[in-house]
Formats: sequence, structure tokens, C-alpha cells
Amino acid sequence: MASAQRISVALVALCFLQSLLSCSSFTATPISPTTVKTGPKNQLIHRSSRLASTTTDGDGSSFLDNVTKTYDIFQKARSDGYDFKQSTAIALAGEYDADAVKAEIEEQIDSAPCVMFTWEASPACKKAIKYLDVAGAKYKIVRLDDPWEDGNPIRAELGKKVGRSSVPCIFIGGEYVGGFDGGVGDESPGILEMAFKGTLREKLMAVGALDA
Repeated sequence: MASAQRISVALVALCFLQSLLSCSSFTATPISPTTVKTGPKNQLIHRSSRLASTTTDGDGSSFLDNVTKTYDIFQKARSDGYDFKQSTAIALAGEYDADAVKAEIEEQIDSAPCVMFTWEASPACKKAIKYLDVAGAKYKIVRLDDPWEDGNPIRAELGKKVGRSSVPCIFIGGEYVGGFDGGVGDESPGILEMAFKGTLREKLMAVGALDA
């Protein structure tokens, strides 16, 4: 019963957040595509809102309608076999153009030898950035929280692609290697374990993401 209650509370909070994000008064102002250098080696990417497939038009959609839609998306994801965390990511993403989001993901992955999808405030993301900096790696950061309306669909599709919806989501040479301290198998254990095994620098150097 306690577990069921926690799930119910989480769903209510999820639906409430999604509804707020759907309201016109909470809609983020679209930003122009901008590349911001974070240093001589690394890039921080801000995307425009071009991936959002739906916009708020002030038609008075009710809070209950938004909650119901979000819950229906969550329930469908669960029935499709996704776990609770991935289903939550899918529900937060709402309705979007899946093909366009997948194309954006592949474009970003191919755009640099090492690419990391992040949330700025995530402790795991901060640790991953620190470890890569210490290693002297060259990498690109793609933020999934600026704006959320673009990042949530990308997170949902990344989770489907790699089997894990957590951030950071790190690719080296186009291959998923996990996050900071976890992944989905021996081939993607996360960069912390790779560093302990001595394979992180080797992989970074092989794809040109580390100076010899």
C-alpha cells in the first residue's frame, strides 16, 4: 500500500508539473539558436524551440484535461513495457514529433567526439563534467533543461535509445558509454568505472577527444 501511495503522489505531482508547463503563463520564451563557448575545448549548446510540436494558444484548456492527457501518456508507456522512470520521462515529454527528436539526437551525437546530455543542476552531471575536465577531455554539452519543452522529448527518446533515462547521458565516438557512475551493461558502465578500469582515457584518445 505504501508503494502504491508513493506512486499515486508521484503521478499527481507529475501531472501538476506538466499542466503548469502547458499553461500560457508558464510557457518559456523561445530563444534563438546559440552556441556558447565554455572554454577553449568545450561547447555548451542552447537549442531553439523548433522541436516542440505543440504550443499553447490560450484556448482555455483546462487543468483537468492536461492532467488526464499526461496520465494517459504515462499509462500507455507502462502498457508498452517501459519502467516507471522511463514512463515518467515519456509523460513529461507530452506530445512531440518523435522522428524530428530522434534526428536531433543523432545530429548531436555525431557533432563531436564526446557528447554529454545534461541537466545543469544535476549533481551527477556536475561530477561527470569535473571528471572529464580532470582527464583533459574535449566534449560538447547538450542541456536538456534549457528549455525544458525541448529537453523533455529528447530525454524520453534517449531513454528509449539506450535503455536508461538518467542524466548525464554520455556518448564517446558515437557510442553510449553510460552516465557518471552507472549505465546499462558492461559496454556502458559509466565514465567513473571506465576511469577505474583505465579505459576512459583510451577511448577518449581513440576518437580524438583527448590530446595525446
